[in-house]
Amino acid sequence: MSESTSNPTTSTGPLLIIISAPSGGGKTTLCQQLLATYPGSMTRAVTCTTRAPREGEKDGVDYYFIDAGSFLKRLQAGNFLEHATVYGNSYGTLKSEVLGKLRQGKDVLLSVDVQGATTIRNQAEDEPELKKAMIQVFLTPVSLAVLEERLKRRNADALPVIQKRLSVARQEISQWRHFDYLITSTTIGEDLRRMKAIIEAEKMRITRSHPPEM
Repeated sequence: MSESTSNPTTSTGPLLIIISAPSGGGKTTLCQQLLATYPGSMTRAVTCTTRAPREGEKDGVDYYFIDAGSFLKRLQAGNFLEHATVYGNSYGTLKSEVLGKLRQGKDVLLSVDVQGATTIRNQAEDEPELKKAMIQVFLTPVSLAVLEERLKRRNADALPVIQKRLSVARQEISQWRHFDYLITSTTIGEDLRRMKAIIEAEKMRITRSHPPEM
């Protein structure tokens, strides 16, 4: 059943919702659930990447899959809001992708790693439109053992790659204090419930809303 993020008695501005988690931490699933919950008011910011598509992924839907040369041209032109190199692959979020959707009045959902979230946070200091709209949520696993099991079940990486991801995850989890909200991932339903509560609270912030005319 879909829901609206807007309080019917107030007028609110759009949100830039940034969700970060270690690899295998559940951010992709949570984003999918949010988009299904708010189909009319929320949209996803599609990021560019130089990595190869995984099974079932579609260009322009999951990512914009581009080659290294094209990525470099966009980077040199200053087109990216954030960019990062993760496990040897480049990722970047186009400024035009995010700002264009915010200006349409849509809540924009962005799934990035901790490095990307940090870059956006820094850029937003000079971009009032982004700073006003932005909330950052960190999704952390209950334990590294649970995260390891998730990565193994995904069956997408060899064991040495999984061990590398776990090492990076330890470093990423240590950065949780730099985010606005922390969710300890338990079940899909509970993660979604907590995320919805965050969104509804942010929609009622005085800095984002005003009462109806009387």
